[in-house]
Amino acid sequence: MLQRNLPLSGINMWLSAIKLAVSAGSKIYANKQRTKMAMSDAQLMHASRMAEGKEAYQGKLLESRQSDWKDEFILILLSVPIVMLGWSVWSDNPVHMEKMELFFLHFGNLPLWYQTIFVGVIASVYGLKATHLIKNK
Repeated sequence: MLQRNLPLSGINMWLSAIKLAVSAGSKIYANKQRTKMAMSDAQLMHASRMAEGKEAYQGKLLESRQSDWKDEFILILLSVPIVMLGWSVWSDNPVHMEKMELFFLHFGNLPLWYQTIFVGVIASVYGLKATHLIKNK
């Protein structure tokens, strides 16, 4: 009797898991459809406000930012030296550590104009103001 209940309870467990997954999937799909409808309504309201002259056009800027990969590229660019530094410390290899120290030494010796541009570009991508960093240098 015990052996019969185990397979049935396993089947019931799988069926309830599938039911839960289907329920969650349908809720997510319904929410996406509601989001699309709300965005469509918002675009319509914005267009009518623009037509009345109450608001300036902002749609293309938002659309271009949503399909832009420069933020991810900058994040990867900033993360690579940190990952390399971590690897040089955790690998306990003195050659790797020397190379990382040399990298940061050379990066610190780059001209001030290049460092300023580098910090400014990264800050502008993320919407930060880096003027206080530049003034303190």
